[in-house]
Amino acid sequence: MAIENRKVTVTVNGQERSAEVEPRKLLVHYLRDDLGLTGTHIGCDTSQCGACTIMVNGAAVKSCTMLAVQADKSELTTVEGLGTIDHLHPMQQSFWEEHGLQCGYCTPGVMMAMIGLLQENPNPSEEEIREGMEGVICRCTGYQFIVSAVQKAAKIMAEAAAKDGEAVAASQLVGEGTHRG
Repeated sequence: MAIENRKVTVTVNGQERSAEVEPRKLLVHYLRDDLGLTGTHIGCDTSQCGACTIMVNGAAVKSCTMLAVQADKSELTTVEGLGTIDHLHPMQQSFWEEHGLQCGYCTPGVMMAMIGLLQENPNPSEEEIREGMEGVICRCTGYQFIVSAVQKAAKIMAEAAAKDGEAVAASQLVGEGTHRG
């Protein structure tokens, strides 16, 4: 008895993408094999290493633990969707500047997991960063450079949010001023 393929449509990195997949295909394989997004790495296939971490509807998820059909109609962000070569995401920039990688194999998953951490806790302590990394394995480093990179990214992201908040507040003040006679 043949397994009938199912159409899966996702918005990944801002673009709607579709493919016919076997119902048992893991999301990590859908991303890599069907969509050609090879930045999401396969490290263990047992959900231990975190190299396959992506964002699913804004939450960090190990894509080897989810079937592609479960992601149907979801919004996905992979490492390819973080930034561009000319405008790196603060996490990417911080990993570059703080030497938060060595071989680089775990780096995409680490960055995605740490973005998830910063969404939940924008100003984590070193201990909280290390706790947040418990689901991610780096076989090359002692993690200190990764922790430093995450701390720097948190600072950059907080400064950007403060600037955005100031701009919004200023525009609201301007808006209020135009309504007064």
